[in-house]
Amino acid sequence: MRYLKSDLGLLLLHALPFGPEMWSQQTAILPNKTYAPDLYTFGKHIENWAKQALVQAHEGKLVVVGCSVGGSCALEIAALAPERVAALVLIGTKAGHNPEPDFLKAAIDLLENKGVKAAWATYWEPLLSSAPQKSQARSIALDQNVDHLVNGLTAFHTRPNREEDLANWPFPVHVMTGEDDQLPGISYSRSMAARAKHGTLHIVKSAGHYLPITNADQVNKLIKSVVDSYTHQASVNP
Repeated sequence: MRYLKSDLGLLLLHALPFGPEMWSQQTAILPNKTYAPDLYTFGKHIENWAKQALVQAHEGKLVVVGCSVGGSCALEIAALAPERVAALVLIGTKAGHNPEPDFLKAAIDLLENKGVKAAWATYWEPLLSSAPQKSQARSIALDQNVDHLVNGLTAFHTRPNREEDLANWPFPVHVMTGEDDQLPGISYSRSMAARAKHGTLHIVKSAGHYLPITNADQVNKLIKSVVDSYTHQASVNP
């Protein structure tokens, strides 16, 4: 399929333990050209998530936005099809990866034996700190089923290390982190932005891990600026 350079789409990739519903405050940024797939339905491998997510989007160039494991999927999309990427926006994302099989097994055991509510309280609720949107986030998380979250955990904990790829990509890479987020934290996020050829760090004050839910205004402002920047460049250099 042949695409026009100015034909731009927005691909939103959700975090664990949420689904596409977490992007409810971002889907109007680029009307009729925004995609927020349910990544869990693509199985347990992040590479397949990337392949299937790309199939969802019809535009030739994409601003790919991912939060946490969604950011990991965004990195895989960039590795798989860099020619489709206009820019990456990586929120609470770690490009590096050191496998932790014992942690993965323990997390899956907790999910399968005690359910989503127990896993939420143990692993994910603490990442929200005292955010007023905690009840909204909890509701989205508890709507997910165990099998889907097992897929998400497995994809996240078996993903490739993409740190070295950052320096090779010609498009902008925006690394966004909450000031209070420890996963991966400001120090690592800063190093990731520095490693990218065209990297920029964005720190959101008094915020945690799930910025599209808790700090939608700042996230939306960044996404809009990235979309506008690419659209302007494409119009100047058709």
